[in-house]
Amino acid sequence: MLLEMLYILRDKVPVLASDLLEWATWFETADRVVKQEQIGPCFVSTVFLGIDHNFFRGSAPLLFETMVFSHGTSNDLWQERASTWELALECHQRGVEWAKANIEAKPE
Repeated sequence: MLLEMLYILRDKVPVLASDLLEWATWFETADRVVKQEQIGPCFVSTVFLGIDHNFFRGSAPLLFETMVFSHGTSNDLWQERASTWELALECHQRGVEWAKANIEAKPE
């Protein structure tokens, strides 16, 4: 069951890891960042998780996550997950739009 949840990226395409060692070795040094940016007092981050977060078997794996964090904290304000690199970029844009629409700029 665990191996069915472990993925690595090959040219921005998620593929199932052949075994735990392959996944762990890849995960240890991989650049998993899809996109990150500061929007006013918010930090928008989209990353490849490497583990399927869709716990409803039979549907697309959720392997990418976009989160909006409050400046200077680890408190997340908004979150969405996606199955592909392309959909992750769309999630990231929605996170940016959410941040722009919902967060008032605070003085630094």
